[in-house]
Amino acid sequence: MELIDGNAIAESVLTQIAAEVAKISGRRPAVAFVRVGEDPASVSYVAKKQKTAAQVGMTSRLEIFPESMTQADLLAKIDSLNRDPQVDGILVQSPLPKHMDETAVFNHVHADKDVDGFNTLNIGKLVQEDPSGFVACTPAGIVELIRRSKVETDGRHVVVVGRSLIVGKPVGLLLLQKGLPGNATVTFCHSRTRDLPAIARTADILIAAIGRPRFITADMVKEGSTVIDVGINRVPDGSKKSGYRIVGDVDFDAVAPRTARITPVPGGVGPMTVAMLMSNTLKAWKKRHG
Repeated sequence: MELIDGNAIAESVLTQIAAEVAKISGRRPAVAFVRVGEDPASVSYVAKKQKTAAQVGMTSRLEIFPESMTQADLLAKIDSLNRDPQVDGILVQSPLPKHMDETAVFNHVHADKDVDGFNTLNIGKLVQEDPSGFVACTPAGIVELIRRSKVETDGRHVVVVGRSLIVGKPVGLLLLQKGLPGNATVTFCHSRTRDLPAIARTADILIAAIGRPRFITADMVKEGSTVIDVGINRVPDGSKKSGYRIVGDVDFDAVAPRTARITPVPGGVGPMTVAMLMSNTLKAWKKRHG
């Protein structure tokens, strides 16, 4: 069993981005983060993204608004960032307050600044295999992990457990594309799938993105397969100062011995998500500067 080290691969990606950014004369790539409310996880995620932007030589801006903010006011703020020539990429941190329509907010970000890849136009470009669009960061990170770990996808069976717009659907589309990594046969499973364990056992590559702690058990995994765990779940743990620990959607200790390769949680897909955000921001800068 080989552990796919997301931290090491992400650092390699970021080193390449930093080298490219260092060669830019004049204004360097800039990303604006928009956070509504004080959700602890969102505060932590945005801080990590800002730190990484600084690490690769990019500039970032953080706009913080109260949870009571109206959707109309948030859309007006996004309009301002869309028009700002000093901003290449815009990321609206989710989750948003319950009174807001996330899809409407994400679609309000101009497609050329949509470094999160959630705008309808960019999703459409993904379906059309148009490389000019932006791909959501977590699916892009998964594919980069697969590429750099030299996992064979051509003709292989990929089973994606989860159908979210953020991970499940786009990662399946990416691995379905012509070319490599791609050319896979992709099956989507979800909470309503009949006999999900039997389907999961047919996977050469199993991608777990269902948001349930340790949902994927050893009896759901084919011997010698590759398992990509996208889950980030907090479970109670009295031995930790925080009172919880982070586990994935895969029962790692039971599943790992059956696999050829597996990602850990933490330290697998998570670091790649931030790295691909930086990659998308550099791409957005290039689109604006020819």
